[in-house]
Amino acid sequence: MRSAGALVCIFVVVLDVVAGILGIQGEIAQNEVRGFRYLVFECREPSYSAFRLGIAAACLLLIAHFLANVGGGCIFFASRDDMQQSPLNKQVAVVCLLFSWTLLIVGFGLLILGAMSNARSRESCSLTRHNFLAIGGVVCFIHAASGVAYYVAATAITSEEKRADMEGVAMENR
Repeated sequence: MRSAGALVCIFVVVLDVVAGILGIQGEIAQNEVRGFRYLVFECREPSYSAFRLGIAAACLLLIAHFLANVGGGCIFFASRDDMQQSPLNKQVAVVCLLFSWTLLIVGFGLLILGAMSNARSRESCSLTRHNFLAIGGVVCFIHAASGVAYYVAATAITSEEKRADMEGVAMENR
């Protein structure tokens, strides 16, 4: 079972790292497109390569997030008191889960914004682009760490609960 957990963690990290690299490569492809800049306005043709790389990075980020969350399981609290009285592993898992979801929303949003600014229908002048693809790629790297931290904490909770249940059954059988 531990080897399966390690495999899930490695797969999540690989997906997030590849997503981050694709986001940064998309930013590089976007910057290679010809255009001109006047003050804060920029006129640039869209880069289909940057569009594809941004969409691919966003999809990989979603898949990595899905795997970490499904693999880690569901954490449920009935109340705030329940959370405060729960073991430290469970509290860490909740913090990692919330941080992971926040990173998913920010990273996915940035990657989609960067990709959509390179859609073929977007050939116009606008305010200077703000490196959405590159920042989204960096968020993917951070998401890898938070996703693995959540997975490890959540699986630790599951194994602790199973161990406690087994001890309870053993005590009842005596």
